[in-house]
Amino acid sequence: MHHDEQAEEHSQALNETLPAGGDNFVSLADLLPGQSGTVLRLSGGRGFVGRMAALGFTPGAEVTMVRNPGRGPVIVSVLDTSVALGRGQASRVHVRPKG
Repeated sequence: MHHDEQAEEHSQALNETLPAGGDNFVSLADLLPGQSGTVLRLSGGRGFVGRMAALGFTPGAEVTMVRNPGRGPVIVSVLDTSVALGRGQASRVHVRPKG
């Protein structure tokens, strides 16, 4: 299998539709500071999904909102690293809030 084919399969796996069964999810941009969640899926093309996966935003990853002023960029903790994301990017990461 070529690298491009592997990347395509990985992208498709990350971009699958949410499972049925009433999963409670919100966009990452909707989390409040201090609130945590689990990444469920990413909505976007191969480039976006690949960049986000490289940063640690993969299904099952635990994330915590560090700073969310309500507009503009947000700061999220993932894999013990603080990552700044634009609000548009954060809105395409679907998470299941904890609690």
